[in-house]
Amino acid sequence: MITIAFTMISGHNWTGGYNYLLNLVTLLARYRKDEICPIVFFGTDVKEDEVAPFGSLDGVTVIRHPLFNKSRSLRSLILSLATGTDRSIRAVFNKHHIDVVFEVAQFFGFSLGLPAIAWFPDFQHRYLPHLFSRFGYWKRDIGFRLQIMAHRSIMLSSEDSKLSCEHFYPAARGRTHVVRFAVPPKGKIDYSVARAIADKYGLPEHYVFLPNQFWKHKNHLLVLEALKILRERGREITIAASGNQSDPRDPAYFPSLKAAIEEDGLEQNFRLLGLIPYQDLAPLGIASVGLLNPSLFEGWSTTVEEALSWGVPLILSDLNVNREQAGEAATYFNRYDAHSLADALAAVRPHTAAMIDTSGDLALAMSNERVLRFVSDFTSLVRHTCNQVQ
Repeated sequence: MITIAFTMISGHNWTGGYNYLLNLVTLLARYRKDEICPIVFFGTDVKEDEVAPFGSLDGVTVIRHPLFNKSRSLRSLILSLATGTDRSIRAVFNKHHIDVVFEVAQFFGFSLGLPAIAWFPDFQHRYLPHLFSRFGYWKRDIGFRLQIMAHRSIMLSSEDSKLSCEHFYPAARGRTHVVRFAVPPKGKIDYSVARAIADKYGLPEHYVFLPNQFWKHKNHLLVLEALKILRERGREITIAASGNQSDPRDPAYFPSLKAAIEEDGLEQNFRLLGLIPYQDLAPLGIASVGLLNPSLFEGWSTTVEEALSWGVPLILSDLNVNREQAGEAATYFNRYDAHSLADALAAVRPHTAAMIDTSGDLALAMSNERVLRFVSDFTSLVRHTCNQVQ
C-alpha cells in the first residue's frame, strides 16, 4: 500500500483543476483501494462544500490544517526556497506516513525528503504569453523549472504536452510521463430525460453545446463571427454556452463578449446558460446535435473527454492535442478562421434517439477502457516514483 498526499487544486477559480483532482481520487478509491491510499490535505479556509465530496469517498482520508491555507502559500514557498523545504508541512506529511507527494502549482522544496510527482497541466503560457501578466508568466515558468531541478517525476496529460515540455525544458527529458486522464461515464442517459433537462433551459430542439469556462483562450469570439457568417448564408444555429463567466486574467473579457452578443443581435443564437449544475452537463450534451470546443489551447480537454463518453458529434479546433484525444470522432476547423468554423457548424446534422442509443453504447464501452488505462498509468507512475532514490 502506497500513501499519496494530494493538496487542494485551485477551486472556484479553476473548476477544471478541482474536478480533475476529485475525479482522480474517486477513481483511485474505486479501482486501486488495495494499492493506493489517497490523503487529501485542505486548508481550514476551504469551503465545506468543496471538501465534502472527497470526505464521502470510501478509502480516502481528508485532513484540514491551517498550514495549507491559501494565505500561507507564499510563506511556504519562501521557506521551501530558503531552507530546502517547509519543515512544518514535511512534518505533517511524515506524521501521516506519506510515501509520495502530488504537486500541482506548488513547490515543497528541494529537500522535501519524499518522492514527488509534479503535474504540469499544459504550457499555455509559452504558446499564448500575451494572455498572462509578466508576473503570472514567470511564476508559472519558474515553478516548472524548480520542480524539474528538484528531480520530480513530471506527469503530463498528452504526448503533445510531452513534446512541448521536452522542447521548452530539455532538463526534463528522461523524467516525463504521459498519463492521459479520463472520466468515468455517468451511465446511460435516456434521450427523453436529456431532452427534459434541455427544456428546463428553454433550448430549441436542435442546438450545439459549448461547455467551456469564459476565459479568453476559449475563443468564444470566433463563434460569434461564425454565427454572423451563417446568418448571412440564411442559416440560424443556436449555441448553448455554459461555464464560469469570470476570467481571472482578464475580468473585462466576459462583459465585452456579452456586449458583442447584444450588439450583433445574437442573444437567441448564443445562449448564455451560466455555471450550470454538474449533473446537467451530460444530459445537455446528449440532447444536443454536437459538442463544440473552439479553444486556442488545451492540455487535454475535460469537456472533450466527457463528450466522448456521450457518443455525440464533436466539432473541435484543429489543435494537435484535440486530434490526439478525439481522433476520427471529431470534425476539425481552423481555430483562427470563422469561415472554417461556420462550415463545420453547417455540416452538423441532427441525430435520432436510436442513433444516440447505438453510438452511446459504443462510447460507454470505449470510455470505460480509457478510465482503466488512466488509473493503471497513474498507479504505475506512483510506484515508479516511490521507488526512486532521492
